[in-house]
Amino acid sequence: MGGDYAPKANVLGAIAAHELLSPDEQLVLIGDTAQFKPLIVEAGFDPDKFEYVHTDEVIGMGEHPTKAIFQKPNSSIAVGYNLLKEGKLDSFASAGNSGAMLVGAVFSVKTVPGIIRPCLCTHVPKLSGGVGVMLDVGANADCKPDTLLQFGALGSLYAEHVMQINNPKVALMNIGEEDEKGNMLSLATFPLMKDTCLFQFVGNVEGRDLFNDKADVIVCDGFTGNVLLKLAESFYIVTLKKGIKDEFFDRFNYENYGGSPVLGVNAPVIIGHGISSPLAVKNMIMQSRDMIATGLVEKIQAAFK
Repeated sequence: MGGDYAPKANVLGAIAAHELLSPDEQLVLIGDTAQFKPLIVEAGFDPDKFEYVHTDEVIGMGEHPTKAIFQKPNSSIAVGYNLLKEGKLDSFASAGNSGAMLVGAVFSVKTVPGIIRPCLCTHVPKLSGGVGVMLDVGANADCKPDTLLQFGALGSLYAEHVMQINNPKVALMNIGEEDEKGNMLSLATFPLMKDTCLFQFVGNVEGRDLFNDKADVIVCDGFTGNVLLKLAESFYIVTLKKGIKDEFFDRFNYENYGGSPVLGVNAPVIIGHGISSPLAVKNMIMQSRDMIATGLVEKIQAAFK
């Protein structure tokens, strides 16, 4: 029921994803079945191919996250997290209220022991044709040095196991490449990353390095990461408005990547864009499958044990 184009976009995305799943992988649709079951039939798809959990409450996009989770226990987000906590789901994804999704993850499946704060990561297209990772992109506007260090470890694990990047290069986003550059946060974080054995640290990078191959994983606080993410997303819109057709800028289309995985909680969780289209929803579901299949959460738990 989440997202600006729900439930239709979610239904069509689920149908598209189903075609790519193996027979032993099952999609569960959570929400007001009276609203979305007719859409499945209308699309000419067999409704029996999905499992359903009916809910009759919806958390609006503008509602206060914590209040909404507790005041609407029969919302699709709250119910989804309860099922995830009970082990009845292997992953949970939604394009609904992102704050409620974050709060729900922390209160239900909880943060992996040893991790200070979970974070959100996003895919970054590279000029060479590859894809990198940037985190945090919005979960933690203010961070401390040890938190950024952990983001580096989380991003490295995600890049290695989900994106199949061997020995990922991890960098710290800064205003200069020199070791002594930056604000108080980056100056305090740099020596921690330089001395760590948790990942391969390659030093500072600047904003202009976001799309080159200096790093596979770029670490920053959630405020900086969200600004960079929204700026990158705007490139695709600008090229469309200017009538520019370019393969590289086409890869900035958020639909191609699905959503943002929440790294550092005890189950696979993905938060989709509020304007998620059927294509974005399909890719969000495929992201979920990849996180399950690679055992990413278990690898994170082992690394922070």
